[in-house]
Amino acid sequence: MAVYDRDSKTVTCTACSAGRAMDTVPTVSGAATATAQSGSVTVDSEPESKLVPESEIFAGVAGASAKREFERRSAKREARIREAHPKLGGLMLALSEDPQSTKAWAVGAVGEEKLGRRLDGLKSDNIHVLHDRLIPGTKANIDHIVVCPSGVFVIDAKKYKGRPSLRVEGGFLRERTEKLMVGSRDCTKLAGGVHKQMARVTTALANANLVDVQVAGMLCFVEADWPILGGEFSIAGIDVLWPKRAVHLIRKPGAIDASSSQRIFRTLAEAFPAA
Repeated sequence: MAVYDRDSKTVTCTACSAGRAMDTVPTVSGAATATAQSGSVTVDSEPESKLVPESEIFAGVAGASAKREFERRSAKREARIREAHPKLGGLMLALSEDPQSTKAWAVGAVGEEKLGRRLDGLKSDNIHVLHDRLIPGTKANIDHIVVCPSGVFVIDAKKYKGRPSLRVEGGFLRERTEKLMVGSRDCTKLAGGVHKQMARVTTALANANLVDVQVAGMLCFVEADWPILGGEFSIAGIDVLWPKRAVHLIRKPGAIDASSSQRIFRTLAEAFPAA
């Protein structure tokens, strides 16, 4: 049983509604601070009128923006060829493929979709998932954001061929450096990209006074050539792993309770709109 408030467009269970009606202790409006109580992290709620009902939050579609970019580039190429070769354009298109730079967007979209389906299967009262979120003021996006009991995970999905590995160079006589390799390809810059996304998420949480929420990053390689046993590693504090291992970390217990998880989810959904 619940009560629906037409003005604030919120739904509240009858027990909570009755409890608020009996509560005569004044609170500070808009405060959202994280405190530890009985081993869990709780977040002071904002007034109900300011909260968007969870059912009205669009979680996004995994890989949507990458798929749109592929279709845009492919259509632009087709139009260019047909305009330059009115009679033979169709045949030329049938006998050729999109360039690798265009196909990469389609491959990326598939990787995001596969991981997105895996993450959606984890949804519960204290695990929430956002897909393909736009970083305001930029053309960049975050593939997946997961709110779970242990904190917030910023996840970049990649569908690369080859085996991910950590290459350590230097040591006694020269500076020690770490490189993220996928096969023979140096992909170290991917870790830097995740760090930038994490910084944005951390700032959004801080702006909502959610400073105690842990933010971690993952590079999840979908369908890579992972070894049968092990293979997971970290570079610059970013976990490099595969979907099943990512799920294991997300499911770990933590101090964030269900109500706090929902508050964090709403904050991030508002800060990073669907791309």
